[in-house]
Amino acid sequence: MGTLYVISPNDDLSDRLKLMTENFIKNFHSIKYIKNLTHSLDLKNKKLLFLLELDVNGFDLPMLTFLKKLKLNDKNAFENSIGTLLINSNSELGTKRAAQDVIFISNNLGCKFLGHPIIEATKSLKNFLNWQKNLNIPLEEICLKLSYDLGKRLSEYEKPILLTEHKKKITVLYSSTHKFSNTLDLWHMISKHLNNFIIKEIHIENGKILDCKGCSYKLCLHYGKQNKCFYGGFMVDNVIPAIEEADGIVLLCPNYNDAIAANLTAVINRITVLYNKMSFHNKSMFGIIVSGNSGSDSVAKQLIGALNINKGFMLPAHAIITETANNPKAIFKIENITSKAENFAKRLINGV
Repeated sequence: MGTLYVISPNDDLSDRLKLMTENFIKNFHSIKYIKNLTHSLDLKNKKLLFLLELDVNGFDLPMLTFLKKLKLNDKNAFENSIGTLLINSNSELGTKRAAQDVIFISNNLGCKFLGHPIIEATKSLKNFLNWQKNLNIPLEEICLKLSYDLGKRLSEYEKPILLTEHKKKITVLYSSTHKFSNTLDLWHMISKHLNNFIIKEIHIENGKILDCKGCSYKLCLHYGKQNKCFYGGFMVDNVIPAIEEADGIVLLCPNYNDAIAANLTAVINRITVLYNKMSFHNKSMFGIIVSGNSGSDSVAKQLIGALNINKGFMLPAHAIITETANNPKAIFKIENITSKAENFAKRLINGV
């Protein structure tokens, strides 16, 4: 069962979050609570639980302060560790954004995250209503059950051991044109170091992917079992099979108005049909983000929210590379860009 390290710098935890934690930690024989940063603190190669108690503005300031101090002390403070989060809010807002913030910061410090790494409790617990349709128990009990289940998944997690020499598969999704894309240029610098992978690049052109129709869960599940979707077409024939077969996916995301490109957003929405058929917990996600000015972190957090938190892809350590390059080919002028690309390739190799 191992040792769990509970990162909880906030001294003002609610009774609800304490109960969630009690259920989570039942899966571990040894618990160590981390309240402050000390010189002897070692959070590498650990299983981690972050506890977030959000204030009236939707922030856990003690947690953010702790992570700030940790980053100033060691930029690889969570290397080879794997994390999960329990979050409580005294409103209906803030839980997803707070999770994205902490995951983004911690991932850049070397922490990987399970797919579906969070249990979030809003004030009313209405976010568990869909669970209640199947479990038919009170919302409070659902919250505690899911907290226990997440703890069980973390306690049972072991880094996969490659038993065969087969080449792993990566599916790359992008919507940019080749001629002017700094994002594609960066990907090509990275991909030349990935010789031992089978890489499938899929260009999501304008008009090829219609956004999700919003079918009922039962109808979506019905289509998914047949490897189909209401719309059919390019998504069903090309994208869904490529994601299903892949060990990891890479999204190339030039920053459009601080958001993921509409074509790629449509893809993320449409893979719900596959999500209803299979788990993505054993698939890894990566992002390559290039901004003309600022806002790469906004796009990165959207990727984390959509693919890691919602769809359940594993988030390996340092899974998202961000750069700023405005004019065509400006990516090549960034200092140390070739070594950055090679280092990201190594992270991708280790993370798939």
